[in-house]
Amino acid sequence: MDAPTFAVTDGPLLQLTGLQSDHMGPVDLSLAPGELLLIAGPSGAGKSLLLRAIADLDPLRGQVWLDNQLRETILPALWRRQVGYLPAEPVWWADTVDAHFTGVQDDWLEQLGFQSDVRQWEVERLSSGERQRLALARMLGNGPRVLLLDEATANLDPDNTLRMESLVRGYMTERQAGAIWVSHDHEQRQRLGGRLLMMELGRLAEPALESRA
Repeated sequence: MDAPTFAVTDGPLLQLTGLQSDHMGPVDLSLAPGELLLIAGPSGAGKSLLLRAIADLDPLRGQVWLDNQLRETILPALWRRQVGYLPAEPVWWADTVDAHFTGVQDDWLEQLGFQSDVRQWEVERLSSGERQRLALARMLGNGPRVLLLDEATANLDPDNTLRMESLVRGYMTERQAGAIWVSHDHEQRQRLGGRLLMMELGRLAEPALESRA
């Protein structure tokens, strides 16, 4: 099944207004088409809670818009295809890799260091790093407009980390997709560039100058 499409507007790709849960927020945020937003901060600051709230995985208050469409007007399954969430430890439910794939391109798999026969691999034989890389391809196969990446390379070695970064950047450029990437890795944030915000006690703020160095 082809990925659903939305009419692209001249305004923000993603807009958060007063978004909050019991332990996060309120957050007001705007993400432009093709923009990468990096979020850093101490453990327990609410970074994962923010991404899960945007992905409509946890109860929340406030409003979220995608291309000027209010989230409540979009079916939840359709929202989660267009706003893709990749946690540090993705879930796999079927026996083989290909049973999880829809719309996954072979060139994505090659960029991630796999041959096309990985589709026939059994999930139980995959290492944590292989599961992480393949979960990115699985998410991209849905054609998301917004990528929510929660420590997406935490289980990867340096080479595979670079592979994932390159694929995400390429996808964003090709599709004019936006991304919010939570990362504790200072060097990764330096490589990726983009806008940096810090999160502490459930709130987002511009980083101090010394935090940018």
